[in-house]
Amino acid sequence: MRQSYRIIPIYTSDVSGVCSALYELGGMVVMHDPSGCNSTYNTHDEIRWYDQDSLIFISGLTEIDAVMGNDEKFLSDIKEAAREFHPKFIALVSSPIPFMNGTDFPALAKVLEIETGIPSFAVPTNGMHDYVYGAGIAFEEIAKRFVTEKEARGNYAKRTVNLLGATPLDFGPFPRVEELKNNLEKCGWEILSTWAMGDSLEDLVKAGNAEINLVVSSVGLRAAKALKEKFGTPYVIGTPYKEYAERISEALEKKIPMPALEDRKEWEKNTAIEDWKSQIVTLIGEPVTTTSLAALIEKEYHYKTKVLCPLEETDGLIGSQDLKVSGEEEMENALKNAQIVVADPLYRPICPVECEFYERAHIAFSGRMFLKNK
Repeated sequence: MRQSYRIIPIYTSDVSGVCSALYELGGMVVMHDPSGCNSTYNTHDEIRWYDQDSLIFISGLTEIDAVMGNDEKFLSDIKEAAREFHPKFIALVSSPIPFMNGTDFPALAKVLEIETGIPSFAVPTNGMHDYVYGAGIAFEEIAKRFVTEKEARGNYAKRTVNLLGATPLDFGPFPRVEELKNNLEKCGWEILSTWAMGDSLEDLVKAGNAEINLVVSSVGLRAAKALKEKFGTPYVIGTPYKEYAERISEALEKKIPMPALEDRKEWEKNTAIEDWKSQIVTLIGEPVTTTSLAALIEKEYHYKTKVLCPLEETDGLIGSQDLKVSGEEEMENALKNAQIVVADPLYRPICPVECEFYERAHIAFSGRMFLKNK
C-alpha cells in the first residue's frame, strides 16, 4: 500500500507526455485505448486543446477487438484518417490494455509506413510511467528520424542553441517559454529551435546546425543524447530563468554540462558565506527546472536548498543533498521537518502546518487548476 495515493494526485502519464511533446509538429498521434487516456489528456493535461488544433486520435479499442487481437481495424482507421489529413508523421501510443495484450506496435508502425508512405513510429508507453518518460522518447524519435545536418560540422553558426524539453506540462503557456528564449537572446544567443512549443517540425529538422543544445527540462535529455550521438553536438542542462540566464549563458560558452548542480555543490562547501540563512528551502518538482531554481535561490538569497523529485528519471540530474521520492507516503515523510516549501499547491495538505508554503503550480501535477494564478 506504500504506492497508493490518498491525498495528492499522481503526475501526468507517459501517454499524455507523448501527445504533449508532439502536439505542434503536424503529425498524427494515435492512442490505442478504449477512450480513457484521451479524455484525461484533453480535459486535464493539455492546455492548448481548445485554442490550437492537433491530430490527436483515440482508437476506440473495444473489448472484443482487444481479446481477438483485431489489429486490422486499428490499421484501417489510421490509414483512412491519414488519407484525409495528410500528417507529417504517425506516432502510435500504447495504453495499458494493448500493452498487457502484447500488441506489436513497432510492427504496426512499419506496416503503416510501408502502406501509407508516411514516416511512422511507436513510442513504448504503457500508462504506468510518468510524462518525462513518454515525452522524452517521443523527442528522441524526432531527433533520430527527422533532424538532418544542413551544414558540414564546424560550419555551424556561432552562439546558436536549441532548447530541448519545453512543453506546457512543465512550463505552462507559450509566453513563459518565450521569456526563457528572450533571456538567452539578451545574452547574445540565437535560438534555432524550441522542442517543442512555438516551432514546427521544419524548424526542428534544422536542429543539427546548432553549436550547442540546452536541456531546459528532463524531457529533453534523451533528444540531447541522440543529437550528440548523431552530430556530436554538446549539451548543457539547466533552465535560463531571468536571474540565472547569465550563468546558463556562461555554461553554454564553456560547455559546462550541469551548472546548477556544480554551483550548488560549490556553495555547499563554501563555509565562507557567513550570511547563509538558518532555514532550508525544500523544492518539489521536475529535476532540471527545480534544481535550476534551487541554484538561483542559493545564489541570490543564501538559503540552502533541498530538492525532492517525485519523477522517475533523476540520474545525474539532482545533487547529493537532494532526494528522489517514490509515492505519497515517502513524500510526506520527507516533508515532515520542512521549514520552507516551494511546490504545487496540491502538495500543501501533506506539508507541516507550521511551514512557510510558496505556490509554484505544475501543470503535469495539478492540470489547469491554477493556470490563472500569477
